[in-house]
Amino acid sequence: MPKEFDKLTEAEQQQLLDAIPLITILIAGADGEMDHNELKWAEKMTNIRSYDNNKLQEYFKMVGERFAPRIDELIQELPDDTEARQAILSNRLAALNPILHKIDDFDAAIYYKNFRTFAKHVAESSGGLLRFLSIGPKEAELIELPMLDEF
Repeated sequence: MPKEFDKLTEAEQQQLLDAIPLITILIAGADGEMDHNELKWAEKMTNIRSYDNNKLQEYFKMVGERFAPRIDELIQELPDDTEARQAILSNRLAALNPILHKIDDFDAAIYYKNFRTFAKHVAESSGGLLRFLSIGPKEAELIELPMLDEF
């Protein structure tokens, strides 16, 4: 378990683990359609980052253990309506702000940066010509994750 999890309650730990699936659904569903390629690429990115020798390797390993089933659970519980779904996802992601403020600023900045780069990778995973110009306007509005405090 990542050392920063020691400062968090069990519920806060789960919220932090849900961040990647929430970001995936937020970005993949931004244009109203959840592209299978985006979901598969997000799962692959989670797996890659769990082997990458970085600060969040252990975090991504934990996320990856339940990534696909958690995506399915969240999709089932979220509304089909794009605007309603995006509002709920944005609120759930905004709820990460107090959690990130509980951990060291250095660690919070690493999570924040990883969340944003993850969102960008999901957005780039579908469409475009050879993945160039593949980020649509709806995705572009969200990939910076404006609901999160900047670290």
